[in-house]
Amino acid sequence: MTDKTQLESVLADAFLNFSDRLGETTVEIAAQGMIDSLTRLRGMGFDQLVDLCGVDYSTYGDGKWTGRRFAAVYHLLSVANNERLRVRVFAQDDDFPVLESCIGVWASANWYEREAFDFFGILFTGHPDLRRILTDYGFVGNPFRKDFPLSGNVEMRYDEHLGRVVYQPVSIPPREVTPRIVREAHYGEA
Repeated sequence: MTDKTQLESVLADAFLNFSDRLGETTVEIAAQGMIDSLTRLRGMGFDQLVDLCGVDYSTYGDGKWTGRRFAAVYHLLSVANNERLRVRVFAQDDDFPVLESCIGVWASANWYEREAFDFFGILFTGHPDLRRILTDYGFVGNPFRKDFPLSGNVEMRYDEHLGRVVYQPVSIPPREVTPRIVREAHYGEA
């Protein structure tokens, strides 16, 4: 089992934090030089990137989060050692999150990085084809960001008179999304 001391020695200056909860190990590394760190982890036997996801921590812990806002979380697997490792890397700029692409370390990162770009707006420098993967190319915004409106910004519909698809401001009236079992007895009454 990979322990804190072993990870600290392999990751050196890039090592920032370590936690081991419920049998799941998470290590946080610095964004600067992250490719070197990820390459070292691959050399330790973590030869598969199982998943990569973006995270928006802006409302984490009931809004008490004080650290960086955006992170990429890498889920690694060592088949030979039957071990998993979660690696978290925070982007340095909350307004324009940028991280290095790890496609050179694990080719499977390609579509995962595109998904994090599409949903969270995290840019991955060095990615060979960084474009939207699940939303429409004309989509405005990043739908998994915590500040993205629930109903979106624009809606798409087919206009019979123009004979094409058009985008227009959202016309969906806002509604209450709190389940009835959670609402107070006289919720919404005047």
